[in-house]
Amino acid sequence: MPGHPVTVLVVDDYADARHVWAEYLHLAGFAVLTAADGPEALAAVQSNLPDVILLDLELPGLSGLDVAAQLKASPETRHIPLIATTGHSLATHGEAAAHAGFACVLVKPCKPHDVIAEIRRLVA
Repeated sequence: MPGHPVTVLVVDDYADARHVWAEYLHLAGFAVLTAADGPEALAAVQSNLPDVILLDLELPGLSGLDVAAQLKASPETRHIPLIATTGHSLATHGEAAAHAGFACVLVKPCKPHDVIAEIRRLVA
């Protein structure tokens, strides 16, 4: 990838998940930022403007759908592709996530190569 590496913000309230995804994505050549909840994610986006956001829908307090709504409402961040991750079936969250502006929904446990392929597709 010419120029700067693609920056991915990983948002998940589960520390182990954040760590594992950060490792996988770093090894795949991405720059990685992490956030544990909605407010932390919004702050990270404002200060860093990532290229893609991997966003857990089931965050405590401000949900992934709420975060997406705020990002899509702002001219500075509405262009950032969002990938939803959820522990529930696609049927449960697929429509709501699509309506909120997510590019795709991945059901946990997500295979690393699927996530990496999706990120590469979205930034191509």
